Amino acid sequence: MSDDDLSLLELFRAEVEAHAAVLTDGLAALDHHSDAAAIEPLMRAAHSIKGAARVVDLDAAVRIAHAMEDALVGAQDGRIALAPADVDRLLRGLDWITALSAQREDDLPMWLIANGEDGDALEQQIAAIGTQPSSTGRPPAALAAGASASAGAPSPSAPQPAAVAHPGESDAAVKVTADALSHLMGLAAESLVQARHLEPVAQSLQQLKARQHAVAELLDALRTSLSGNAPRERAVRLATEAQRALDDCREALAERIAHFDALARSATLLSTRLYDQVLASRLRPFSDATPGLGRVVRDVARQLGKQARLEISGRDTAVDREILQQLEAPLNHLLRNAVDHGIEPPELRHAFGKPKEGRIAVDAMHSGGMLVVRVRDDGAGIDVEAVRRRVVERGLAAQEIAAQLSPAELFAFILLPGFSTHAGVTEISGRGVGLDVVQSMVQAAGGSLQISSPPTGGTEFEMRLPVTRSVLPALVVSIGGAPFAFPLARTACVVRLDATSLAGDAAHPAVQVGGDAIASVPAADVLELADESAAVLATAAVVIGTGEQRVALEVDALLGEVDLVVHPLDARLGKIPDVAAAATLQDGQPVLVLDVDDLVRSCDAFISGGRARRTRPAADTTPQRAGRVLIVEDSLTVRELERRLLEREGYRVEMAFDGMEGWNAVRLGDYDLVLTDIDMPRMNGLELVRRIRADPRLRALPIVIVSYKDRDEDRQRGLAAGADRYVTKSSFQDDTLAAVVRELIGAAAA
Repeated sequence: MSDDDLSLLELFRAEVEAHAAVLTDGLAALDHHSDAAAIEPLMRAAHSIKGAARVVDLDAAVRIAHAMEDALVGAQDGRIALAPADVDRLLRGLDWITALSAQREDDLPMWLIANGEDGDALEQQIAAIGTQPSSTGRPPAALAAGASASAGAPSPSAPQPAAVAHPGESDAAVKVTADALSHLMGLAAESLVQARHLEPVAQSLQQLKARQHAVAELLDALRTSLSGNAPRERAVRLATEAQRALDDCREALAERIAHFDALARSATLLSTRLYDQVLASRLRPFSDATPGLGRVVRDVARQLGKQARLEISGRDTAVDREILQQLEAPLNHLLRNAVDHGIEPPELRHAFGKPKEGRIAVDAMHSGGMLVVRVRDDGAGIDVEAVRRRVVERGLAAQEIAAQLSPAELFAFILLPGFSTHAGVTEISGRGVGLDVVQSMVQAAGGSLQISSPPTGGTEFEMRLPVTRSVLPALVVSIGGAPFAFPLARTACVVRLDATSLAGDAAHPAVQVGGDAIASVPAADVLELADESAAVLATAAVVIGTGEQRVALEVDALLGEVDLVVHPLDARLGKIPDVAAAATLQDGQPVLVLDVDDLVRSCDAFISGGRARRTRPAADTTPQRAGRVLIVEDSLTVRELERRLLEREGYRVEMAFDGMEGWNAVRLGDYDLVLTDIDMPRMNGLELVRRIRADPRLRALPIVIVSYKDRDEDRQRGLAAGADRYVTKSSFQDDTLAAVVRELIGAAAA
């Protein structure tokens, strides 16, 4: 194949990618409506793929695309009624062509040999649409194997959305429109002209410097004249010349300042326009993340014997390419979860007076500077009591504690690893890979996940993510005399502290927000910046968090809203508690950007009195109460259950929220025992145990691993890492965990 053929093959691949998105969504939608207007773009897409395949002499693809086009033309003019099984055939034909287009030039001949018979069979099946009963058989095994071996090729059982180029990869291609590129070129040219305008300014400043030097010489001569016996006339002349030269300098300086100010304003405007255009070139419509989602819903519904349709709104919502890419997997998982767990079987929906076909909606919008993506279904909703029973069955909470948990608190268990109310194991659910994966992905993208399920039915998952990571709109405040920045999109509101905004009492301070009393804590105390000898009266409180987890952080002063270019902290520092990144203010002063999720957890621990110390405590000669325990656990719910259990036994409990913070806390604190989970972000429990055992000062510290994993090999891995004991979280409902702690460090002192 020649170089020209290679370039044509790349064009063929790009054309298939573009038209496959149209065909995938359109074919999946034919189950719900198949009017001529809906079929027209599908027929044109198949025709375009056929033409592109003919250009590169891929005859098998030409034949399949031609058969697809004929079937769609027949459906458009009413000669053929496309059944769901016929749509399956068309989708399998599209999968075959997509898998073919993904092959490298060197692999193409062998791929065609391996999958040629499958292609011939698909051509015949598609050509037979409308002439014989439809078959619902799965694609040939060889085709499935070929597709799975192809990078980026979708398979019928796991369709993939169209790929979005990752800006972090050096060899990734980023699509930019010709119009956007022209704007960037124009702005670059303006920047070049703007830079050249600075040269005359520099020359004029040199001239002004020479004038100032002349004034200085005149003043020196005048001083010499006055100190000697020179005639008065000479002194007057020198003073007059110096005054005239000084006036000229003032006038010239005023002109230069005005000129420089104009250039500065122009440069600021130009740089803003340049940044906005570059940012716009990074932003893509939300629809770039939606191709294939309709097919996900269709295929899973057919696999489970259900009926469901997908509705998407907000397709034009602008999102950063990187965020779009990170959205693909969570969206796929949430949609599969909605069909499997949310939508009821048709006969059950009919019995409840619902349409047999379930409805799943994906809505995207901008709200408060964040991208909000909601996935909703009209199913039965989450069975709160079933979750409550499962919590007790799994040993995650004692029955009396579980009975007191609110629906919002119970929903937090759904996000734990391996948690499922599903009784059976299928390809869709029940293999221990649950919504915790979605939450981890969303948090990795800098966002948050919330679950709601009203008593009237239905379930909604709301993902809140940054629109872009390039620039962060932030609220800058003063805490303990230093500036800190709250991400503006994660800030609920700001309250001025006065007599009307205060609520609660001295023991439980709170602020009044919209009729609600929200717990209030000094930000300096949470961040351990407070100096009790020089306390500053807080003037405002910044409310962060959502729902029942809102908290107000009292700050010294509000310094204003700014746009910050954030920089990640050096990885060698590890995870610094409550800090997400660093930035620089306009005056060059460094500022730390606060980690809102971390802060909410820290405030919760601070309020409950179980916050792990951030600094090494001063020497204390008073007797210490025995039994100081550090809990290292990333799940708020599990962490709280462990705390309550141990505090009931009389132990002093402090908490860290992941492995990295646990490592920082154990090095700086003085603990009698560490309880740690295994699966945690930033540093897992096994690595934490190894680090403690490798530290000469800490290696004798008792460590207990508390994990959901109860297999013998998991237990052996934990003990081999250096843990003294390995217990499962089922121990929460009996005395096992407390007994292990008592065995290792004794009973807590009275």
